[in-house]
Amino acid sequence: MADDGHKAVLERIADALERLSPPPIDPIDLNAEAAYYWDGTQFSAIPNFNPIPLDLLTAIDDQKARLIENAKRQASGHAAHDVLLWGSRGMGKSALAKSVVKALQDDGAAIALIETSSDHLDSLPRLFQMLGDSQRAFILFIDDISFEDSSAAPRLLRSVLEGGASQRPSNVRLYVTSNRRHIVARSMAEQDDPVNPRDVVDDKLALSDRFGLRLGFHAASQDDYLAMIRKYSATHGLSFEEDDALLWSKQRGSRSGRVAWQYVVELAGRAGKTLG
Repeated sequence: MADDGHKAVLERIADALERLSPPPIDPIDLNAEAAYYWDGTQFSAIPNFNPIPLDLLTAIDDQKARLIENAKRQASGHAAHDVLLWGSRGMGKSALAKSVVKALQDDGAAIALIETSSDHLDSLPRLFQMLGDSQRAFILFIDDISFEDSSAAPRLLRSVLEGGASQRPSNVRLYVTSNRRHIVARSMAEQDDPVNPRDVVDDKLALSDRFGLRLGFHAASQDDYLAMIRKYSATHGLSFEEDDALLWSKQRGSRSGRVAWQYVVELAGRAGKTLG
């Protein structure tokens, strides 16, 4: 009887634990969606993936042409580079990466975007194993990446880029954005390091060197800034005065694609219009 009672208690505990456990996750179809998010454990679809149309991105024509050519190669199953998009904030690094994928999808290419965070770098070997079984091309997008001196993540990312146990499959390439050309923060203290200071610097530069294509984005000139506003305004049926647009940028201490778009949002609001 004691054994029966003990068994019943164990069964009740097991039942309770089962009720507390999350339901099993249904596998996601990696051929069904335009874009996904990887949280380090599982995928989720990014709803309404509709980045800014590629032809609206202004003053970055060279970067646009080089990135779309690289993505076309990958979507066609040809050799393609991992890409570092670096430079000024608000100049279209993230927008370009996403818009290129959407433009190729609109042309019928079998390619998708997977966005993740630098916090999930240790999960990439598992992710690559899952993606490698697909016939689809994938751009793994990591936005606004930077590392501090104390972080082990730079070496992990460098290992991913150069191969080894965590080598990514041929249908996957990384597109990474950073405000820093060399991704990892540098300081004057490096020059005072008594132990091989050149090695310290070279180790940091080696990470950005692993990207076969590096595209720089620089602060917009006044002409570029106004050209952005003209294109956005014409697309949405808005009018503006140059002096007003320049005052807007001066008040924000910046000329960039982001500031230009914010000004267009302001124009639409003044006109009582909405922006799609």
